Amino acid sequence: MPAGSSLPRHLRGRFAPVPEERAAAGLTVRGSLPPELDGRYLRNGPNPLPGGVSGHWFTGSGMLHGIRLRGGRAEWYRNRWVRTRELAGHPFIREDRTVDLAATPANTHVIRHAGTVLALCEAGLPYWVTDELETVGPYDFGGRLRTAMTAHPKQDPVTGELHLFGTEFAPPYLTYHRVTAQGELLDSRPVEVPGPTMMHDFAVTEHHIVWLDLPVVLDPALAGRGGMPYRWDDGYGARLGIMSRAPGSTDVRWYDIDPCYVFHVGNAYEDTHGRIVLDAVRHDPSGFRDAWSGIGGPVAVREPGRSPATAPSVLHRWTLDPATGRVTEAQLDDGEAEFPTHNEARTGHPHRYLYTVSGDAIAKHDLRTGTRHLHRTPGSRQAGEAVFVPSEEDGSGEDEGWLLSLVSDDQGQAGELLVLDARELAVQAVVELPYPVPAGFHGSWLPEPS
Repeated sequence: MPAGSSLPRHLRGRFAPVPEERAAAGLTVRGSLPPELDGRYLRNGPNPLPGGVSGHWFTGSGMLHGIRLRGGRAEWYRNRWVRTRELAGHPFIREDRTVDLAATPANTHVIRHAGTVLALCEAGLPYWVTDELETVGPYDFGGRLRTAMTAHPKQDPVTGELHLFGTEFAPPYLTYHRVTAQGELLDSRPVEVPGPTMMHDFAVTEHHIVWLDLPVVLDPALAGRGGMPYRWDDGYGARLGIMSRAPGSTDVRWYDIDPCYVFHVGNAYEDTHGRIVLDAVRHDPSGFRDAWSGIGGPVAVREPGRSPATAPSVLHRWTLDPATGRVTEAQLDDGEAEFPTHNEARTGHPHRYLYTVSGDAIAKHDLRTGTRHLHRTPGSRQAGEAVFVPSEEDGSGEDEGWLLSLVSDDQGQAGELLVLDARELAVQAVVELPYPVPAGFHGSWLPEPS
């Protein structure tokens, strides 16, 4: 591959892939790690093999980064590629034109459900990995999962069920799945949509599933060009759908919305009037095209009249009213935002706080007061997704806990694990990592089982 600044943006600076798997023990900690943090912070992201080609940020081979915290100490750091069939050289599309759902990068998220740690990528099956990041193999819930699996499943904090979906290139384009708290996939339902789109996320409330059917569509003409075969399509339309969580339900009530794209949902809930409230990061059409071309998609064409000062992605709220069939939209903040997170004890229920990142800042959004508080990382350091960890199991306060963020450096310096007090965004501790860590996607805090 070419060197230096001639590389695409997603292969240099803080995005630059690391060339090997590494491990270190007894990490240096600045500040004081809370002794309650007993577990592992794991984060996933793209990291092409040395000499490999990645035409789009989203397509690099998945690499997991992990830090073990216990007793106020950072015991180890390690990174490991997820050893998928794709990494071993198997094509996603076989010679007979069938799809190998295990030949994916598994590069987007990592979760634990029913004691099993899964590396996720929406193009195919999850991969089972150990707590030490070694790959066990593809995971299909005992043969019951026959579609791809979203990288953004939602766990109900009350029932423990895991809700997820899969998208396909041929009908049915969308399938909903429900997994029990014990890890058994019991419920799979096709959901009718007009065609194959890049549906990256969705939401759950206490009684409903919220679908995002948005105008970024599969374009087979773009396949085989080294990137992602998706593009913006003004003719597709944009809409949100509400489907009951009741077993067997597939009826969806759709609400047309202003054209946009959503990579990531913050949270959703049902208000006291029975309306569905969805908070997410909204990209307007020009903002999506700019972002997409910057990470390897087709070159953006700027729309006339769009101010360069307009934030390309902002926190946004949609309120869907089943009684009237109407939807209202409101921008929640004027600052650029992505990777929204929340206290997952509030998933599907009313929330006050969301946390986002943009460039060198982690933001805490108080949706009751309409205010935003920032923590900025110094110099060339850039914060990744901020994962909320509650300070007490009983969750006495929605923001009582910590934010964990893996920090990457645009100058290629070593990475850090940043631990912030979530109430004030004050630095609690910084775990110094001995190696650079590329910017990545999503992670999870996996507490040590009690």
